[in-house]
Amino acid sequence: MRLFNIETGKFKADGGTMFGVVPKGLWQRKYEADENNLCNIADRALLVDTGDRVVLIDTGIGDKQDERYLSFHHLYGDDSLVKSIHNAGYKEEDITDVILTHLHWDHCGGAVLRDNNRELKLRFNKANIWVSKDQWEWATSPNIREAPAFLEENILPLKESGKLILVEKDGEIIPGIEVKIFQGHTKGLMLPIINKDGQKVLFAGDLIPVMANIPLVYVASFDILPLETIKEKEIILKKAVEENWVIVLQHDQKVEACTVKETPKGIREDKILKISEI
Repeated sequence: MRLFNIETGKFKADGGTMFGVVPKGLWQRKYEADENNLCNIADRALLVDTGDRVVLIDTGIGDKQDERYLSFHHLYGDDSLVKSIHNAGYKEEDITDVILTHLHWDHCGGAVLRDNNRELKLRFNKANIWVSKDQWEWATSPNIREAPAFLEENILPLKESGKLILVEKDGEIIPGIEVKIFQGHTKGLMLPIINKDGQKVLFAGDLIPVMANIPLVYVASFDILPLETIKEKEIILKKAVEENWVIVLQHDQKVEACTVKETPKGIREDKILKISEI
């Protein structure tokens, strides 16, 4: 099994939304912000070659949204989903499975593209698309708070393709890759846990977006159930300490992955890793 870091692009997010009720004076010691209170954010995907399957976890923003929409998110840099996949030595048609942690705009947008006729179609047309059933039902009947993050052009083509597989419970969905479903960030957030030669690797998605979110109360303000997120983080981080998991950080600009350890102040980061070192 091999793991590859897939950098799909970068954007900026408001620091207050990233860390919720934690005062800026505290969180800025852990994660930098500019004069406009904006933090530089990676939009990292993960490619897993199991030997039999080539699995892509999340797909970033994509390139089909209009300039006005994208301008609100301050995109920058020249990373892209397709370029990163090619740099890893793969082509779009090599992808056998796409696991979407959830259907917010910055996690699933790259799965769908507009062709030369402006029609929507799957970018990875040979791949199964895995989404939790809870998230699918939640995203296709969105609440007023999350509705701007669930875009029809990102979501509906997934079902129309006939490739959509809805996951109803925790467990292994692909040999070597199990998933666990969470409810705090958004209903049905589905995070993969990869077994790489006995080493467990958690793709932490928006449960722990950046390393500075590891402390339990450092919870994003856009989580729908922040107290649930805290409980979920506590359970998964204890497991990560006990079993020495590696945690892949999807949105941390500087840190791709880390392990965690118990400290007098609670669970904190330990070893900093590149995905290529896992």
